[in-house]
Amino acid sequence: MRRDAGAMVAARADPAARWLVFDDLKPVLTADGDLLWAYRSDIPHDAVSVFLGLDGDAPRFAAAASADELDGVATEARAAGALLAASADPGRAGIVAQGRSLLDWHARHRFCANCAAPTVFAKAGYARTCPACGAEHFPRTDPVVIMLAIKGDHALVGRQPRFPKRFFSALAGFVEPGESMEEAVARELYEEAGIAVSNVRYIASQPWPFPSSLMIGAFADAGGYELHLDGEELEEARWVTKAEVRAALAGTGDWLAPPPLAIARTLLEEWVR
Repeated sequence: MRRDAGAMVAARADPAARWLVFDDLKPVLTADGDLLWAYRSDIPHDAVSVFLGLDGDAPRFAAAASADELDGVATEARAAGALLAASADPGRAGIVAQGRSLLDWHARHRFCANCAAPTVFAKAGYARTCPACGAEHFPRTDPVVIMLAIKGDHALVGRQPRFPKRFFSALAGFVEPGESMEEAVARELYEEAGIAVSNVRYIASQPWPFPSSLMIGAFADAGGYELHLDGEELEEARWVTKAEVRAALAGTGDWLAPPPLAIARTLLEEWVR
């Protein structure tokens, strides 16, 4: 359907079609915290609007528009994602991630990276084309590794200078060109904490639309306990036991664990099972 212009015209004209509005990249939610699906008449004719998919046979779109005329609240995307992920239908958090990432990409890529000419909307929002040089541009997802180094009955957590007080999380970093996920895990742990690891293994992944990343969660076996922090990425790091992690997850420890929305919490929960 994305490649069929006629199908998309029909989808937009479908009486069952609805739009999820993003006001300054904030999804508009109902008063009770659900997604607010607006009618076509609620959306300005010149608003950027991308096709999300079908809910049964009903087309669903995301649009960049003001929330002023809607009976809902523009909600910061992290807060909206946390609220939706904790609901009876957690898959709706993925809809927010999809819509926000695409609309943000369009706002950032209005000009061709090849010749600098203005680009135009294409393929229902999943591409932009350049009329001047013919180049096609597509949304990209940046892979990020996030991991727990494990040694015996201990796992390594750290805190960056920008973190709230007492907050610790898993270490993370972007995958660099030419790297595998496993190599990125080993490099980041060595660069930030000065430890060598082996036996890197995948645990889970999570889209992170700020603006468009894929968090790849992993465990790795550490060769020792001695740390050498880089002093820039990490302000502090500590080896924690499973008992300490369980206390932090329960809110009774001496440090604060990541919130339920974060894949770092998933890694900690998986480790203490």
